[in-house]
Amino acid sequence: MSNFTVEETNLMCIYNTGTRMGLLLELSEMQTHLGKDETELLELTHTVIGKLTAITDEEFNSITAELVADFEEQALFQ
Repeated sequence: MSNFTVEETNLMCIYNTGTRMGLLLELSEMQTHLGKDETELLELTHTVIGKLTAITDEEFNSITAELVADFEEQALFQ
C-alpha cells in the first residue's frame, strides 16, 4: 500500500469492483452525486483517481491482494 493513505484505501475498498478500471469508473460516478459541501470527499476522490491512473493493473492487483490479506488477518483477531 506504499503510496495510498488509510483514507484512500478505505475509499478504494468501498467502491472496489475488482478491477482498476472498474474502480476508476465507480469513483468517477460517485463524484457526480457529491454535494458542494462535500469538498473533503471530492478532494480525496480526486487524489485516489490520480494515483490509480498512474499505476498499472498489475500494481493495482497487488494492492488489492494486500487489502484482502490485511482484512482477513484483522478478522482473525476479533
